[in-house]
Amino acid sequence: MKLIILDRDGVLNQDRDDFVKSEDEWIPLPGSMDAVALFKQADYTIVIATNQSGIGRRYFSMQDLNEMHEKMHRLANEAGGSIDGIWFCPHTDANHCSCRKPKPGMVEDILNRFNTDARDVYLVGDSLRDLQAIDAVGGLPVLVLTGKGKKTLAAGGLPENTQVFDDLLSFAYYLTIQTGDEQEA
Repeated sequence: MKLIILDRDGVLNQDRDDFVKSEDEWIPLPGSMDAVALFKQADYTIVIATNQSGIGRRYFSMQDLNEMHEKMHRLANEAGGSIDGIWFCPHTDANHCSCRKPKPGMVEDILNRFNTDARDVYLVGDSLRDLQAIDAVGGLPVLVLTGKGKKTLAAGGLPENTQVFDDLLSFAYYLTIQTGDEQEA
């Protein structure tokens, strides 16, 4: 199985310092829905793994989160793609849960659910915690320079095998061209 895990805020949609709290605030980044379509055309399973501590902080409700995700699904479908699953952690750091990135619990659950090995699984994120979560299980970290990505790159300390791309669409082009070349060989 070809699996890509995507962080949400800052990768698929615009991030906000005051949290993305509603469907209206969930605004896709340019090219992100096209990237999802390219991944699907290349037969990748696409899932989201997102920390959503705004729920735990009571900034927005589960209903609000569901409405944001319905919009995300709709826009992905309109672009010709689809998202196969969404995992989220509603906890704050104070909860000390195992699912909140950088801890790998959410990623481990995804890998178990799809019965796949992490070695060939990409996690695309814009923060160090995203990269640490996939690195902890032996997967492939990808940093995009959207959202918090430029600050993350400037701060350093990335996992050794991190690949860096301008945005999700740049990674999609790279991956689908690379996959196409491998299939022709």
